[in-house]
Amino acid sequence: MSKAKKKQQIQRDIASDNFISGNNYVASGSNGLFHYLQEEAIISRFDDGKYPYNGLAYVLKNGVIRCNPKVRAEPAEWARAIAHCLLHLGMGHFMPHARPMEWNMACDCIIERFLTELGFGKPWYYGTPPPGISDEERLYQWLCETNHNATVKSEYMGFSTAGSNAPDMIFTEGCHPYHGRNPPDWAKLFSRGLSYAVANAVKNASCASTQSRFFTRDGLRADAAREWFISRYPLLGAIAANFKIIDNPLICQRLQISTAAVSPSLSEIYITKTTYLNQSELRFVLAHEILHAALRHDARQEWRDAYLWNVACDFVINGWLTEMGVGERPDGLLYDEQFKGLSVEAVYDHIITDMRTYRKLATLRGVGLGDILQGDYSKNADIDLDSFYRRALAQGLEYHQEQGRGYLPAGLIEDIRALSYPPIPWDVELARWFDEFFTPLEKMRSYARPSRRQSSTPDIPRPNPVFSKQALDGRTFGVVLDTSGSMERGLLATALGAIASYSAARDVPAARVVFCDAEAYDAGYMKTEDIASTVKVKGRGGTVLQPGIDLLCNAGDFPEAAPILVITDGGCDKVALYGREHAFLIPRGAKLPFTPKGKLFRLS
Repeated sequence: MSKAKKKQQIQRDIASDNFISGNNYVASGSNGLFHYLQEEAIISRFDDGKYPYNGLAYVLKNGVIRCNPKVRAEPAEWARAIAHCLLHLGMGHFMPHARPMEWNMACDCIIERFLTELGFGKPWYYGTPPPGISDEERLYQWLCETNHNATVKSEYMGFSTAGSNAPDMIFTEGCHPYHGRNPPDWAKLFSRGLSYAVANAVKNASCASTQSRFFTRDGLRADAAREWFISRYPLLGAIAANFKIIDNPLICQRLQISTAAVSPSLSEIYITKTTYLNQSELRFVLAHEILHAALRHDARQEWRDAYLWNVACDFVINGWLTEMGVGERPDGLLYDEQFKGLSVEAVYDHIITDMRTYRKLATLRGVGLGDILQGDYSKNADIDLDSFYRRALAQGLEYHQEQGRGYLPAGLIEDIRALSYPPIPWDVELARWFDEFFTPLEKMRSYARPSRRQSSTPDIPRPNPVFSKQALDGRTFGVVLDTSGSMERGLLATALGAIASYSAARDVPAARVVFCDAEAYDAGYMKTEDIASTVKVKGRGGTVLQPGIDLLCNAGDFPEAAPILVITDGGCDKVALYGREHAFLIPRGAKLPFTPKGKLFRLS
């Protein structure tokens, strides 16, 4: 082979290598913005003799991009030219106009301005696109109006990839190997590329930070799964962004974490490196821990058994995530179809009836260990944390529903909305309970007890509004009061004062009161305003309430329809109310030794 032919072959190979490198850069550069467009387009080096001497490429309406094999450009220049042609497709520029040359110029200028701001590739021309109009249609109209002014118009020329101001958009429909399927929706592919690029940008920013890295057996990072929530799942995105993933084996070993756990107060999720999870399973686990914190399961535990409460929360959360299809539930996680649609409190009330069985179940932390880590932190910090979780979940729910991001269980929506409102105070709930049994009485006017005569007409007798005796008959309720001394005097006075005021407001003349400690003391019917002032703590030690209940239920002068209110500190025996309407009033943090069938109010 002669030296001239060898030199020509070397040049051809270098040109081909540059083209291939530039084409590959389009696929991976700018966080994959052009990935989906490039997959559908047909990009090839094709010499049809239509290129000017400096032309790089042109694009056909059917998605074929033809590149000049005779031009030896740098890889960055090829990448810029190919991306330029792809954007013609993605931005929907193939629309017929009366003056196609001006329309091509306007589209070229907008695209090059976009690529310059993006910093993608290297321009094959000198200079930069002029600033100003950022809309193709408006720029097109302006170029048509200034057609007579060649000097002004020249500033917007020279950005065509076909070279020498030749149009790089060819509207001719050519054949495209769609293989029997519909032509690609270029605008939709470009939109997917934008979403993909944003997600990758967030991911890359996270990789550059100092956060810990966790690799599963598939080589996926736990923080990458977290970024999925931030970018694609708005319901938990804001909360996921606030959490830090801890995979330190010493910390996990010290906390006895077998798979994962969460500290809501510290905003930390702990995952052990020995856990083998794929990407879908990891998303499920992270969503599980985030929901524990977001729904304030640590604060809602209150008087309940910590581990059984954690088990109940796991059943409910795993059921929700399975319904929503968030990732894939790993084997061994707590899940039971019988709890579908139930709240955490309802599930807890069910499982405490068989505590021996449910204590043997394992959470993500292990058997006998809850994956909700508790801690003592300042009150102010806890209030701020409640505010953050409440606001983030409410906004996430709104974005999720507005954008149609998928199905959400009704129970989860109810829990999120419940967090947006403060809990109803116990005294308000007690007042509502009174309203159920004592409807307002209608007063009657009677001359039997004349009212005060008006000063203007003292000689005219006027009737006085009174209640009928029949309406007041049977209008009473029973109070079984724990006076064993273990109840705080302040709370006891608050409860009795509330009962007295509510009774007076609802025209209840008297209540049947029974004091209980070691035995029952019948105080008979007492005026409601006298209950709070006459109660004395009489006993010490444990309380036996059943004799007081039996005394009321068997009393001949106590109506069968009258409800009974039991006030106790929880240190009592199991009682039977024989189907009678009743309610319990206990201090916050106290626990009854049985599951109550009536209403339960907690003093605070």
